[in-house]
Amino acid sequence: MLHTILLFVLAGIAEIGGGYLIWLWLREGKPLYWGLGGGAALALYGVIAAFQAFPSFGRVYAAYGGVFIILSVLWGWGVDKKTPDLYDWIGAGICMVGVAVMLLAPRE
Repeated sequence: MLHTILLFVLAGIAEIGGGYLIWLWLREGKPLYWGLGGGAALALYGVIAAFQAFPSFGRVYAAYGGVFIILSVLWGWGVDKKTPDLYDWIGAGICMVGVAVMLLAPRE
């Protein structure tokens, strides 16, 4: 399970970081190479996510979506300095429950 969590976190950093670099390039006037770096990070995100051990693409990406939401709240707090409010934390907690249900449910 630690391997799964590590891959989700690495994929999240690549996806959120890549999107953030593109955001800065297009919205804040940063140089083109910021956008290109963001595109490379987004491509890396797809590669990292493919290393998950779960056999179902849809389930992996659905569970990752919940992790992405949590990481996005943390990114906003740490990088953008936007303190999450109670509802952000409640929403992130609900997402975490959803991730746990999808990944840890007993299946045949």
